[in-house]
Amino acid sequence: MNTAKSFTLTGSDGRPYTSPVKGDWGGHRGGRIYGRLDCPAALRALARGGYVKDRVFFADEQTALAAGYRPCRACCEDHYQAWKSAKEKGEPWKP
Repeated sequence: MNTAKSFTLTGSDGRPYTSPVKGDWGGHRGGRIYGRLDCPAALRALARGGYVKDRVFFADEQTALAAGYRPCRACCEDHYQAWKSAKEKGEPWKP
């Protein structure tokens, strides 16, 4: 019997894959937003029962960005502001 735990993560192409390692970042597929796993806004949404079916996980922040997600304003405010500023200037942004 195989008791190894596996996790479903989202790759840079936006497609799910199985990983033996838990992702470090969570996201919302509908809003194309990523953030920390302890994000207060995401935890509130999860507690209300929303968000669950659109929840995705990423191995790292670079993968979330490559998949077309933006930083969360609530838990990654500094990255969100830098991302927003770059977007307004039409420039790419990397953390």
